[in-house]
Amino acid sequence: MAIHDGHRQRLKDRFCKEGLDHFEEHQVLELLLFYCIPRIDTNPIAHELLHRFGSLAQVLEAPVEELEKVQGIGHNAAVFLSLITAAGRYYQVNCASRNVVLTSVEACGRYLMPFFYGQRNELVYLLCLDAKCKVLCCKKIGEGSVNSAGVPIRRIVETALSANATSVVLAHNHPSGLAVPSDADVQTTRRLAMALDAVEIGLIDHIVVADDDFVSLAQSGYYRADECCSMVYQEVAQWTDSN
Repeated sequence: MAIHDGHRQRLKDRFCKEGLDHFEEHQVLELLLFYCIPRIDTNPIAHELLHRFGSLAQVLEAPVEELEKVQGIGHNAAVFLSLITAAGRYYQVNCASRNVVLTSVEACGRYLMPFFYGQRNELVYLLCLDAKCKVLCCKKIGEGSVNSAGVPIRRIVETALSANATSVVLAHNHPSGLAVPSDADVQTTRRLAMALDAVEIGLIDHIVVADDDFVSLAQSGYYRADECCSMVYQEVAQWTDSN
């Protein structure tokens, strides 16, 4: 017990002194497991997690029910490991949401990417802006499977109106890892632009996020506001020209 306790303390002391930069993946997992699995050696459990899922990132992104299948991982430990990625996403979104003004595609993409951090399913978010491009809110408005997510146009319009938005940006992720807009993405963007135009709200852009990359439909030429409605055309032109 004394040797085991000493190992735990040494690993904690090393983190406090050096951070995690020089830790091996199994050592990071060991350290995390200290706080949810007391009094036993977590080294074999850490190695088994990596063997089963392939990497630290995949362990932290794994569903609770899959983590519980690993010997030594109970429900509390599985929930704790899942909490790490969720807390990281919450932290990034919280940092990005402090009195932000978005005046370019790049700024908008950087703002939106944390909302999709670690997500395994396809999600749809609506970013609402005022007349000065200040963020009013960013709300999840759809969730689907890994391959598809419904885009409820009526709900999008209602969300934009309730936020008193002047313009909005639609965003969704491609968990497959390719931020290339599909034909369905383009058609949905055009339908949504016309629906929002009817209530005098501009759809500035539709951004597709994949891992650490994103594609702007407006900047890439997939979305032309002048083909959908006249009201937002000048606004979209200013948005893409600013880059």
